Amino acid sequence: KGHGIPDSIIKEVRNCYREVEPGRYGELSKPLEGPNQWPVTLPNLKELMEKYINHCTELSRKIMRGIALALGASADQFEGKIAGDPFWVLRIIGYPVLSCANAHTDYGLLTLVNQEEDITALQVRYQSAEWISALPIPGTFVCSIGDMLKILTNGIHESTLHRVINSSPNYWVCVVYFYETNFDAAIEPLDICIQQAGGIKEFKRAVYGEHLVSKVTTNFVEEDEASSP
Repeated sequence: KGHGIPDSIIKEVRNCYREVEPGRYGELSKPLEGPNQWPVTLPNLKELMEKYINHCTELSRKIMRGIALALGASADQFEGKIAGDPFWVLRIIGYPVLSCANAHTDYGLLTLVNQEEDITALQVRYQSAEWISALPIPGTFVCSIGDMLKILTNGIHESTLHRVINSSPNYWVCVVYFYETNFDAAIEPLDICIQQAGGIKEFKRAVYGEHLVSKVTTNFVEEDEASSP
C-alpha cells in the first residue's frame, strides 16, 4: 500500500500525472482526469518540471530501444500499441529523518530516480536477496525495471525490488519519474521472449490503465478516509 510509503509520509509526497482529457478512456480514467495542481508560491515550477519530464521521457524511450535490441527485437519493438504514446507519473518525495519506505516494485516500464548527492537512502535487493545501497553518483539517475516490462519480457527482466531507509540526520528528497506504457495498452509477453523461455508463457495479459487506477485509488487516500473505521 502507498507504493511502499507509510501513511506518516504521504503528506510529504507530491504527484504529477500525464494529464488526461475527460472521457478519453471512458469511465476507467475518471480518477485521473483534470489538470495537475501547481503551487502558486512557486510560479516557475510548472515550466521547469514540464521540461524535466520531457527530457526524462526521451531518455526512457532511448533506454527502451536499447532493451529491445538486447532482446533480439527491432529497436521500435516497444513503440506503437505498447508505448508509442506513453503515460508517465512524476513523484517528488521527501523523507524526514529516520523514515523509510517499505520494499516494493514499480508498476510501469522504467523508473528514473534523481536523488540527492550527499545522502544514501535508496536500496535495491540483489539476486542473492542481499540489500545493497544505490549510491548517488553526481549527474546520473538510478534506473529500475517495473512490472509491465517484466510481463512484456516474460520474466527475462525482473522487476526491481527496492526500499528507502533514511538513517541520516537530514531530510532526504528524491524526484522519481515513472515511464509507463500507453494508458490503454494490453500488456502480455512478447513472442520473442516466449520463444526464449522454451515456448512457455509465464504471465497473463494485463491492461496498464486498469492496473494504475487500482493502485491510485487504493494507495493514496485522504488522511480522514484512511483513519475512518
